[in-house]
Formats: sequence, C-alpha cells, structure tokens
Amino acid sequence: MSTRYFSGSAVALVTPFRQDRSIDTEALRRLVQFHLEAGTDMIIPCGTTGESPTLSGEEQFDIIRTVRDEAGGKIIVAAGAGTNATDHAVELAKNAEKAGASALLSVAPYYNKPSQEGIYQHYRHIAEAVSVPIIIYNVPGRTGCNVAASTILRLARDFENIAAVKEASENISQISELLEERPDHFSVLTGEDALILPFMAMGGDGVISVAANQVPLQIKQLVEAARRGDLDEARVINRRYRKLLRLNFIESNPVPVKYALARMGMIEEHYRLPLVPLSPENKQIIDQELITLGLL
Repeated sequence: MSTRYFSGSAVALVTPFRQDRSIDTEALRRLVQFHLEAGTDMIIPCGTTGESPTLSGEEQFDIIRTVRDEAGGKIIVAAGAGTNATDHAVELAKNAEKAGASALLSVAPYYNKPSQEGIYQHYRHIAEAVSVPIIIYNVPGRTGCNVAASTILRLARDFENIAAVKEASENISQISELLEERPDHFSVLTGEDALILPFMAMGGDGVISVAANQVPLQIKQLVEAARRGDLDEARVINRRYRKLLRLNFIESNPVPVKYALARMGMIEEHYRLPLVPLSPENKQIIDQELITLGLL
C-alpha cells in the first residue's frame, strides 16, 4: 500500500437490538443507508460502540455481512475484530475477513496488561493471519495499557497490512510522534470526537466517531473543513456540536448515543447487559440538546 487507505470521517456504528435483544437487521440496514446518504467515508460495525463484547462470533459475521451487502461497495467496511486473547483475536479477524470486511479494527489487549513486546506479538499474529488492512485501536482508558508510539511505528514498518491507528489516548506528545515518524502508507485517526479540530490541525487523517451516528454529515464537514485549513468554519461546526460530543459520554458509551438514536426514530432503545438504559435525569439533558440542535 503506497498511499494511505484510511482518511476522513468514519462512524463507530451502534448495534441495534430488538426487545428480545436479537439483532435488528432492518434497523441496521437503515443506519447504513443513513451513512451512505451523508457521505460517511467508513463504517465500523462490531466495535466498542457496537457492544462487541456481547456479540457472538456468528452475530459478528452476520452483522458484518449485512453491513457489507447494504453498503454495496460504496463505502469501506472496517469491522471490529479484537479481544485480549491473541488466538481468539486471530479467530475474530479471520471471521470478519470471511464475512466480507474490507478492513479490521483490532483493539489492544485489555486487562492482561502485556508488555510492549507482548502487544507487538499480539498484532503480529493477527497481521500474519489476514490479508486485509488492520487499524490498531489504542484506547488506554478502557484497556488499561497504552500501545506506545514506538510499538505502533514498529508494527507499521514491519507489516504492510497494519495500515492505521485509532489513537484515543489523548496524549498529544504521542500523537505528534506518530504523525511525524509514520511510514507513508500509515494513517493516524483520532478516536476522540472532542479532539477532531486540534487533531486535524496537527496533520491527522480523520476520525472514528461516535457522534457520527447522530450527525454524520456535520462530522464529515468538520473533518473536511479542518483538513483544507478552513479553521473558521471548523470552529463554527465544532462549537455548535461540542456539547453533544460531550453528552455522548455522560454515561458509558454507547448508552447515550443509542438513546439519542432511539429518540430520533432510527433504532429501538435496547442494550445488552451489563449496559442498562440512561438515568431519567440524563435522558432529559440529552433530550434538551437534541431539541436545541434540531434533531428532535
């Protein structure tokens, strides 16, 4: 890969459930169409926002296949396919590739707290098992360990199909090192909606966004304005949606964003345990912001 495969606005897609907690395939297809119409650059099903820890391998396969079929080749489908046991992560990666994913998002091993060499070996096994591009997902706040910039860069240089990182560490020094030292083929994406504007100004390639579930067109416009250096327009968009970006994490993701989508009439409001519905107080707060933004 001589050029960067990943850029722009990607959505960390929610998984819609029915009342019996089965996959709502019809709602899933509607969500894909929503993003095609908005011009979203990449859809990521089965990630953290998609409640991946609660999905079976068969459900993962079916969700990816549904999204791929509905997208019809018009958009990159980069499926979440990671876990903290390397053999299982390899199995999930192979399953996602078989389901038709054109790329993979693989979270860093969580809870185990491996060394940097352990993290390197984890991703080496995944990279050698599949042929599609891989996005490393570094999110220390959830995993309990940071994938160091030196490890990310080593992986990017050693494996051509390790093509990007979703960097959600909020570590500006680490982000700077990645942007300055990366190979030509390697994309650096932010995983923090609140950092889109400064991240793009530093030379980042795009975002994997939670808020793009609700306002995909506006997130894309924010990314594109910042990319072309129109910081005045980017600041206007960022200011308008800044509160929504924060409220999406008023409780654990994806509970707030799924509540908002349900209020917007796009999905039913169902979660899988241990996630439970928003508190009544937080529902009122989100309702008010949705009204302010004209989303209700």
